[in-house]
Amino acid sequence: MTRLISLPGREVCRKLKKAGFEYIRQKGSHTFWRHPDGRSTVVPMHRGEDLGRGLLRSILNDVEIKPEDFLEL
Repeated sequence: MTRLISLPGREVCRKLKKAGFEYIRQKGSHTFWRHPDGRSTVVPMHRGEDLGRGLLRSILNDVEIKPEDFLEL
């Protein structure tokens, strides 16, 4: 199992876009992303803060992407 590193929200969004997810909307500092097959998630975009490993793992579970595959994007 790959050990996740903390990443900024902006980088997570960039990788989600590469994986085929579309930006849907934003409410406050949270962006909503959806894939054409129905998978979706919310990514917090707090300036100057990285997403912790636990939150990143939760996002990856929502979108059903393995951590190894996500880090390769």
